[in-house]
Amino acid sequence: MTRTRILLPIAFGLSLTGVALTGAMAAQAAHDSGAPIDFSAAHIELQDKAKQAILSGDVVVKQANMTLDAARMTVHYTGQIIGGSPQISRLDAAGGVTVVRPGQRASAQYAVYDLNSRVVTLLGNVRLQQGSNTLNGGRAHINLDSGLATMDGSAVGNGSGTTRQQNGRVTGTFSAPKRNP
Repeated sequence: MTRTRILLPIAFGLSLTGVALTGAMAAQAAHDSGAPIDFSAAHIELQDKAKQAILSGDVVVKQANMTLDAARMTVHYTGQIIGGSPQISRLDAAGGVTVVRPGQRASAQYAVYDLNSRVVTLLGNVRLQQGSNTLNGGRAHINLDSGLATMDGSAVGNGSGTTRQQNGRVTGTFSAPKRNP
C-alpha cells in the first residue's frame, strides 16, 4: 500500500497563505474539549450496562465552536458521574459525517472523536476544506489542541468491503497567495 503522510497546515487552525499566525488563528488552533457537549437527534437508545448511548436520525453534536453532524453516533461514557453528568470518553460517528469549526469544514464516511486524547480521526472519502484550499484522502487525524493534522490515502474497511481514496493517494488544491508585480 502506498502511504503518503503529509502535515496539513490547512486543517483546523493554520493558514497556507501566510507564515505568521494572527492572534485569531492561533486561538482557533486549540479546542476546548472540556466544554459541555450538547446534542440533538431523532432517537436515542441508552445502553447503560454497555456504558453507551446510540443517537440516530440527523445527529448534531456541539462542543465549544465545533459541530459534528452524522446520521448515527455512539456516545461512549466511563460510568463516572461528575456534576450530575456522565463523563464521555469517545464519540463514534457514521454516515455523512461533517466536522465544522469557524472557517473550516471536514467530511468523511466515519469519524471517531477521542475526548481523552483530543483527537478526531476521519475515515473514508475524507475532505478537508479551509477557504478555497481542499485536501482529499482516505484517513485524517486532527489534533484539536495543536491544530496539527495528518492525512493519508490509505484504504479504509467499512464492514462490507474496503473503500480506497483515488489509488491510495492524497489529492488537493492549495490557493496561491497573490503577489505584487
